[in-house]
Amino acid sequence: MVVTRFAPSPTGYLHIGGLRTALFSYLWAKKNNGKFVLRIEDTDKARNSEEATQAILNAFEWLGLEADGEITYQSKREDIYKKYIQQLLDEGKAYKCYMSKKELDVLREEQMANKERTKYNGKYRDFCGTPPEDVNPVIRIKAPLSGKIVVHDGVKGDIVFQAEDILDDFIIARADGSPTYNFVVAIDDALMGINEVIRGDDHLSNTPKQIVVYEALGFDIPKFYHVPMIHNAQGKKLSKRDGATDVMAYKEMGYLPQALLNFLVRLGWSHGDQEIFSMNEMKELFDPKDINKSASIYNTEKLDWLNSHYIKNTPNDELVELLTNFGLILSSHDKKEILLDALKERAKTLKELAELIHEIITAPDAYDAKAVKKAFKGNAIEVLEEFANKLDEAKELHLPSEYHHIMQEVVDNMEIGFGKIGNPLRVALLGKMSGPGLDVVMSVIGKDETILRITNAIAADL
Repeated sequence: MVVTRFAPSPTGYLHIGGLRTALFSYLWAKKNNGKFVLRIEDTDKARNSEEATQAILNAFEWLGLEADGEITYQSKREDIYKKYIQQLLDEGKAYKCYMSKKELDVLREEQMANKERTKYNGKYRDFCGTPPEDVNPVIRIKAPLSGKIVVHDGVKGDIVFQAEDILDDFIIARADGSPTYNFVVAIDDALMGINEVIRGDDHLSNTPKQIVVYEALGFDIPKFYHVPMIHNAQGKKLSKRDGATDVMAYKEMGYLPQALLNFLVRLGWSHGDQEIFSMNEMKELFDPKDINKSASIYNTEKLDWLNSHYIKNTPNDELVELLTNFGLILSSHDKKEILLDALKERAKTLKELAELIHEIITAPDAYDAKAVKKAFKGNAIEVLEEFANKLDEAKELHLPSEYHHIMQEVVDNMEIGFGKIGNPLRVALLGKMSGPGLDVVMSVIGKDETILRITNAIAADL
């Protein structure tokens, strides 16, 4: 059975790269009827944040990425780590190191001066003397001093590391007794049955150290997939400006979870020329062996295109519910179907959709100067007055086609082009030249409100 995991540190927000890793891990487990585990790596007490932990959980809930079983917190597993530290000490595979920080700094300065790789020199590896009394020791693992460490990677192929080039006897427990990252990750993955690890290739340098821990404790080594990073359009690391922001910020910006997940699955993975993927299709088709070996490029235009696709295909009753997050209450609006059908074709985000709706249902408090100059010339006022009178004479108006019929009647009677009524009417109703069809706008706001907005525009002496 395939068992994958996502193991974020709650020291900041969940960013887009982390979410992609979580998605890949989730899809691979689900495709194989396996398990997807969520583990919060909160051993760094000085940097941990409860708010960050909650933000991660909120993001998973919003996106519908459900972990299997209970969420694991490393902070509650300290006794397990201490047990394995003691085991390595007892077996002679780890030892107490009494080198002070000052000694270590001097050693590093000498190595740098000699243009050598900075590393611990193994002073206490086989120490049998009397330890200094004024130093709280760290625990170091005995790493191989020579030979090769091979990472069998499902994306990059076999990667060979020379032990003497990358390893020293690295610390597995600090002076205060707290375990270090590479030690606890290997233990947790082994004890939790994680047999396939999908993560960013910024973790590749950690993998040889984790393999040392696996082997020292006699654990099976999982299959690794190191995923290339996400870059901006210039080929550089993502910044907040590019999109490397809190995942929940995408919700605030008006993106749908299915659009964001669809966008992320295509960052570094593909299935032919297909662009639109449902969650079921992702689960069926995803395979980490098909992940690209090169970095993927973040493209906001692609995300907007996908989001607009999902907005168009979202039922109106769901949109009504989603728009409440943007301050719009449309549940009791008698023309919400007409309104949403007209506008969801135009919006890239829910936030933009809310703004478009607000511009229709709220009377303009100002008029765009350029639009006024273009629309209010010649007999524009006379045309608006004639149209308002025709509306007033009409008994009941409901459908866009009924309003369009009256506009056509004014055009025919006054022998003018449609732009002669359309342009000034649009400015009167919306305060600008852009917007959906005027017959839709009038149908939504109703006859009385339409007449009132025309009257106010005329009174404004545009």
